[in-house]
Amino acid sequence: MELDHDSVVAFAKSWGLFYIVAMALVILVYALWPGNRKRFDRAKTSILDKDDRPGD
Repeated sequence: MELDHDSVVAFAKSWGLFYIVAMALVILVYALWPGNRKRFDRAKTSILDKDDRPGD
């Protein structure tokens, strides 16, 4: 099979939406997985150190 522009466009039009939806579901499952809660909570608060306060 020759891989030309028309073939790539046809593939993207037919399977691109399914690919994007599948990737979104994988990312959503990863973000909401209970085992990752500590990692995301730590990332949420790590940007705000105790020493880094306004006016200090």
